[in-house]
Amino acid sequence: MNALAEHWSGGGPGPWILFVPLVWAAVVLGAVTLLRRTVWRHGGPGRAFRGPWPGPRPAGGGDTPTPIAVLGRRFAAGEIDEEEYWRRLSVLEEHFGAGRKGGAAA
Repeated sequence: MNALAEHWSGGGPGPWILFVPLVWAAVVLGAVTLLRRTVWRHGGPGRAFRGPWPGPRPAGGGDTPTPIAVLGRRFAAGEIDEEEYWRRLSVLEEHFGAGRKGGAAA
């Protein structure tokens, strides 16, 4: 058996001795990358089971969506067209006093 090892490596371990540490470095790097992309980015283990990230609450409290959010959902679902969306949005902004992002009026 030693005769076979000496034939390829000249009697010593040769460059193949670096192979095992490189494999372990790749395993550790892969584990850290996986954890950074999943668990650590989203707040720890079990975060996915706790629901979505907390966001701003509607003005009325509870889980009732605002009228502007309902209007946006209806427009996104295709229930109303763009002209009706902008017309209703301008009425809601006047009523609720919410200005548009960017400050430009149409």
